[in-house]
Amino acid sequence: MSERPGGVDPLALEQQVCFALSVAARSVVAVYRPLLEPMGLTHPQYLVMLALWQHAPLSGRDLSRLLQLDPGTLSPLLKRLEAAGYLRRERDPSDERSLAVTLTASGAALRSQAELIPAAIVQRLGLPVEDLQHLHAVLTRLISAANRPATPETDGAAQASA
Repeated sequence: MSERPGGVDPLALEQQVCFALSVAARSVVAVYRPLLEPMGLTHPQYLVMLALWQHAPLSGRDLSRLLQLDPGTLSPLLKRLEAAGYLRRERDPSDERSLAVTLTASGAALRSQAELIPAAIVQRLGLPVEDLQHLHAVLTRLISAANRPATPETDGAAQASA
């Protein structure tokens, strides 16, 4: 094991942001699972429904952008939600190349059940709402930073520290 001055191994697993994010994501999604199962939803399907409850109707392209999912990942989610009777996918009459995604009455009605989920998650996690709001703000900044195009300066800094 190679340690740097100060005794910290830069490759220590428990020091890696990617590891903490990966474990946190899996752990939090697991907290959602028992709440979503009675609704017949997986967590990715729940995210699709959240987007539609807020913005429907949406084009497939807009939904993909909003959820930051590529169309190949989104398409099977939409097919399953359509089979469950929660949404409809139709060609946009004004642009046949575009897919319009709309909620069905059943999909819209599911929202009333889903409205109980955020409070249940906060209760299950047992963290102050302010901490969760702060975490959300930090993660939003992290996502933005990770999605910024690489520059010669950032590429060089990463290589220098590797």
